[in-house]
Amino acid sequence: MAKTQWYKEMTVYQIWIRSFCDGNGDGIGDLFGVLKKLDYIKSLGVDAIWFSPIYPSPNADFGYDISDYMSIHRDYGTLDTFREVLDRAHGMGMRVFMDLVVNHTSDEHPWFKESRRAHNNPYHDYYIWRHGRVSRGRRYPPNNWTSMFEGGAWEYDEFLDEYYLHLFAKKQPDLNMANPKVREEVKRIMRFWLDMGVDGFREDVITYIGKAPGLPDAHPKLPIANGHRYYSNQPEAHKYLKEFKHDVLDHYDCFTVGESPLTTADIALSYVAEGPDQVLDEMIAFSHMEADCFMTDMIQTKFDLRKMKRAFSDWQEKLQGKAWNALYIENHDHPRIISRYGSEAYRVESGKMLAAMYMLQRGTPFIYQGQEIGMTNIRMKSLDQFQDVMTHNSIRMLQGLLPQTTILKMVNKGNRENSRTPVQWNAEKNAGFTEGEPWFPVNENYREVNVAAQENDPDSLLNFYRRLIAFRKANKVALYGDYIEHDKKSKDFYVYERNYLDKKLLVICFFSKEQKRFDAPVGISLENGHLVFSNYEMNQVVSNGFTARPYELRVYLFDPERPKDPYEGLRRQT
Repeated sequence: MAKTQWYKEMTVYQIWIRSFCDGNGDGIGDLFGVLKKLDYIKSLGVDAIWFSPIYPSPNADFGYDISDYMSIHRDYGTLDTFREVLDRAHGMGMRVFMDLVVNHTSDEHPWFKESRRAHNNPYHDYYIWRHGRVSRGRRYPPNNWTSMFEGGAWEYDEFLDEYYLHLFAKKQPDLNMANPKVREEVKRIMRFWLDMGVDGFREDVITYIGKAPGLPDAHPKLPIANGHRYYSNQPEAHKYLKEFKHDVLDHYDCFTVGESPLTTADIALSYVAEGPDQVLDEMIAFSHMEADCFMTDMIQTKFDLRKMKRAFSDWQEKLQGKAWNALYIENHDHPRIISRYGSEAYRVESGKMLAAMYMLQRGTPFIYQGQEIGMTNIRMKSLDQFQDVMTHNSIRMLQGLLPQTTILKMVNKGNRENSRTPVQWNAEKNAGFTEGEPWFPVNENYREVNVAAQENDPDSLLNFYRRLIAFRKANKVALYGDYIEHDKKSKDFYVYERNYLDKKLLVICFFSKEQKRFDAPVGISLENGHLVFSNYEMNQVVSNGFTARPYELRVYLFDPERPKDPYEGLRRQT
């Protein structure tokens, strides 16, 4: 089947189902809740839904530890319920993507249970088992790699006298993708969902599926993700992805976006550059999410706008004309963006600015549930309130090094549970998320920040997102225009233009609470443009510039075919 590039013009809405909407009153979000909210999702103007894992799972990593790839977690419904969601979404003109998690499984997956029965079990080689090293009578793991979540990357099995590799939690053993039988299982999983009608996959840490031969020690030793260079972006990963594409994906008109931590734009091009060697449609970047941290959200630094701009521009410029970007500022793995790069004091203003800042770049925008209403970080009162394995690993590493109050402050700011609080639908009990007891606390600001409060307010953040999505659909310059950044050294402004045929878009984003003068780039007259987006009224232009207010946004469209409004200049002055 010939593949088309419909994904270039779509906008995707991500659902982390456990916190989206509870449809049966047990306190946990589910597919019944999704069915109730499909009209709302469609009203945003999005073209597709991406479900974070909804498969059966013990929830050691809330769904990213899968025990059955071809079913639905009982908390969320059944396969029949999912088919109803799929059919109804398709009937409304929306595509549906599943999360494909094949770097690892749950340790409760039947394959792993079989693999630890005996060395000669047919499933033993489905995973990466190795004998340990012995030195001076002591047993050590096969190498010095560390995991992302729980200390060392190896777990000892006394019955087999072997270790299994887990790059994430202990309950997430890595699959041995070098085994052809494992790759056939992955193809079978893909075909199962594609044959059902699913439109593609977001592929979790997919560049980790190839490990370096021999699994060597890594030096110098790092406290987290030690050994990363031996299991990230190995040649084998590209080889396996090419096989999946040739044997499965090329036979469906589907979409794939890969997740690849610590991957540069140059490396990403080896996967997504259009041509015979392309194995993924898009790659999820991480670098632009590191403007206030080092490697991980928990190691926090002061927000550096220039660092963020360099990251965005690097991907925009290097992929331009060669590949397509995946655009996002929130997902299930990061704290809320307004609490990070924006301002809770200027929640609506900074929320609008951040939305336009990333969605008007070149690529496919992904919107995370609650982002469209400006949900913010939650503040926990004690460390024992957190449930996430990654959060607990961070607490474990910080214990003994810092006071409890400092740890709580750091964890409150940097934990990914900030994005996993229940979606705030209205100002009623539990924010309208559930009639039961919510599985996780609702943010206390739900009475002010919720869908119902914004639905009929034309100036709300929610309706701003709707207008922004509609604008992208209607304007080729926002879809296919080139990308040119201005004033790269500015510590306060992020300014870029998009050009397509004879049209231009100028995006001006101000990242400060203090007012500051903005002057238009050389060669661009603001008076000749039409102000299509802003987050303040009374948008004066004086001497081809203006005094930017806190977190101000202005987007100008320059279109020679658009009739000049004789009152436009007057309106900007009043």
